[in-house]
Amino acid sequence: ELGVQFGKWVLLENVGESLDPALDPILQQQKIKDGSGWIIKLGDKQVNYQESFRLLVTTSLPNPHYSPEVSVKVTLINFAITPEGLQDQMLGIVVQLERPEMEEKKSALVK
Repeated sequence: ELGVQFGKWVLLENVGESLDPALDPILQQQKIKDGSGWIIKLGDKQVNYQESFRLLVTTSLPNPHYSPEVSVKVTLINFAITPEGLQDQMLGIVVQLERPEMEEKKSALVK
């Protein structure tokens, strides 16, 4: 509540594959115009909503699968880095620098 009210960033860590339904008003941004500002209903309380508020949610799951209902409410960013992925990126950079014609052929094939 205080994060919403004072426009702070709130971090929820180690969340599973489902989110608490109490977060729905925030995730769906169910704000109501109230004079010069906004309010949002959290549970049975109405709280002033500051536009600078941000909710960040992290998970330690290696490959989480969220329901379509959750996926449309949030922006998912995968920060997982694998050794194979890094190796592929580095190889692409080396090929681009040392053999640009080969990189152009690869780009044409991918298109």
